[in-house]
Amino acid sequence: MRKLSVLLFVSFILFQWASFAEASSIQNAYENQTSDVQVQGVGTVVRILNDDNKGSRHQKFILKLSSGKTILIAHNIDLAPRINQISNGDQVQFYGEYEWNKKGGVVHWTHKDPNGYHVGGWLKHKGKTYQ
Repeated sequence: MRKLSVLLFVSFILFQWASFAEASSIQNAYENQTSDVQVQGVGTVVRILNDDNKGSRHQKFILKLSSGKTILIAHNIDLAPRINQISNGDQVQFYGEYEWNKKGGVVHWTHKDPNGYHVGGWLKHKGKTYQ
């Protein structure tokens, strides 16, 4: 029983640290107006936008982070599967490239690079990985 308690405590601390690391790296990128930064984090869907169908098609939605900041996720659905059952209030984990803008920033490259030049990214929603 004691080992289980210790394991749960350590897991909780690691989760808190990961949330802090995510918030601080995006926060630093935002404050320094930095782009082309690989970021990983989790947020809650607060708005689902229409797909961008000009050029490569992108599924777009806005996540609210634990810091209170919001970011736009632009997920290329020509290169990766769409998240079909996404709703406001859902949790989405992400790994991709952050681009600064005054509204909070955009995370894109949430997919594998078919040419193998760029770091592959992903989205995770309800236990499924989209890349």
